[in-house]
Amino acid sequence: MSTLSADTESWLSFGKQDMMVFILVMSLTGLQNAFTEIMPEFTVGPLELGVGGFIFIPIVLVLLFRTYWAAVAVPVGEIVFGEILLGEFDGLGAMEGLLLIPVCYYFAAKLLQDPENTTQLAIVVFLAEALEEFFATFIDIGKVYIGVEELEAVPGLPESIIVLEGVDFLTQMLITGTLFGVIPALYLYPKLHGKVEPLLGMEPFEGERGGSMWRGFSPKALLAVLIAFPLAFVAEAASEVGGAVNVVWEPEFLATFGQSYIAVPIVVSAIVATIVWYRATQTA
Repeated sequence: MSTLSADTESWLSFGKQDMMVFILVMSLTGLQNAFTEIMPEFTVGPLELGVGGFIFIPIVLVLLFRTYWAAVAVPVGEIVFGEILLGEFDGLGAMEGLLLIPVCYYFAAKLLQDPENTTQLAIVVFLAEALEEFFATFIDIGKVYIGVEELEAVPGLPESIIVLEGVDFLTQMLITGTLFGVIPALYLYPKLHGKVEPLLGMEPFEGERGGSMWRGFSPKALLAVLIAFPLAFVAEAASEVGGAVNVVWEPEFLATFGQSYIAVPIVVSAIVATIVWYRATQTA
């Protein structure tokens, strides 16, 4: 078992344990993403309310393993199991999540210094989703302002992209960030902390009782967030304009084979996660 915690290792160090963690997080994220696809949406007045994802699963995994590669595995899982296997892959369009999610999740995860402090845990989980959603909101606003995307008016709401995106941000933070983020994470993280990491050959993060979140503040992680944002905007804008170098895979299997095809990414991701977990428990 590795005696080094993730916090003492280089961001980009990648060993056998990192590979196991990466595949496990990727498959479990893909699994939750596939289930999200079949969740119904509800309309309340002018608002369409839906679950953006069971984000407590990926963020809890990132908090447990505390490596940048665990954070990278989150959008990769969404791309592999939520886009490629469904035949809905747009290379440039996928770059937004691939750039923003890892840096936002990793920056937030570093702030958790006392694993037993539920207040810190709640703040970190909420912040991870809020950062990613905040930058995604500004990217959507920016695309309308530079003219690469048209404003889609919502009956009952002002025809303002700022208002529309602001309302969407608030509803997403209430539903995805709180109901399917903070609340279940407060239960799941304490249950898994110290039990899962050793099975994958990693030391659990002990932190410091009463430790301040400021001790986990990383200027490098913040800089990565600030660099990723404009890059994500350029990639997303380029995907809307077209004509740029891009990789597109859009056979649209759901439209071809029906909604039951969603079982494919669910089964595949579950099998991958099971295999990784079995191998980890056998070699632990």
